[in-house]
Amino acid sequence: MDFWTAFQAVILGVVEGLTEFLPISSTGHQIIVADLLNFGGERAIAFNIIIQLGAILAVVWEFRRKILDVVTGLPTQPGARRFTANLLIAFMPAVVLGVIFSDLIHEYLFNPITVATALVVGGVIMLWAEKRQHEVHAETVDEITWKDALKVGFAQCLAMIPGTSRSGSTIIGGLLFGLSRKTATEFSFFLAMPTMVAAAVYSGFKYRHLFVPADVPVFAIGFVTAFIFAMIAVKALLKFIATHSYAAFAWYRIAFGLLILATWQFGWVDWAAVKP
Repeated sequence: MDFWTAFQAVILGVVEGLTEFLPISSTGHQIIVADLLNFGGERAIAFNIIIQLGAILAVVWEFRRKILDVVTGLPTQPGARRFTANLLIAFMPAVVLGVIFSDLIHEYLFNPITVATALVVGGVIMLWAEKRQHEVHAETVDEITWKDALKVGFAQCLAMIPGTSRSGSTIIGGLLFGLSRKTATEFSFFLAMPTMVAAAVYSGFKYRHLFVPADVPVFAIGFVTAFIFAMIAVKALLKFIATHSYAAFAWYRIAFGLLILATWQFGWVDWAAVKP
């Protein structure tokens, strides 16, 4: 492994860790940054699966006490069973639609122009959602109903469009469906666990032929980097939303998306030719 490859792994690990749980689209940033670094091909597919696991491990660690309480309480605690059922309900729409449409989406929508457009549109929707009068009926994740969970699950499906953001879809969906900002954010984190693990297992099996022993060092660098920076991002986001709205992320999405579209429109970068 040369220095350039290690550098690429670190940068992409940082991007994954910082953006996976922020409502700004990790997939969109990965597509754009990977192209700028000329990191593509089959190796990149396998690499992305690994660093996503690093990011999700950070959330598992951050919420380990809640997870342990739920697991140990399943036999005797109705609240633990209800919480688990809600996660499964929210998880199922993405499973069904993901299996049906994942290949088509990857074929036709995984490009920087789609990403930039989705960033801008998602940012505008986020601003609108934040300005609406919120009618909150769930102040904690334990107060979420199965209907709330199902609605958030369908909202998560929008994230199959690269640039939309899985966390952005679930968080803003949660706000629109009556969850408090803190509850919507935490439920988005919990929902990420089965969703991302299932996606990684599915992709890992599908692309199992791409994993070779020679890539272990570069994958390890990306995994550890993604874990560290995801921990930083999760802690920072939970602290940030205690006193702020998501408007700052919305404006970032709009500015970043417009920048990509401008570079394409004026011919500075041929983003339309990119095929990850």
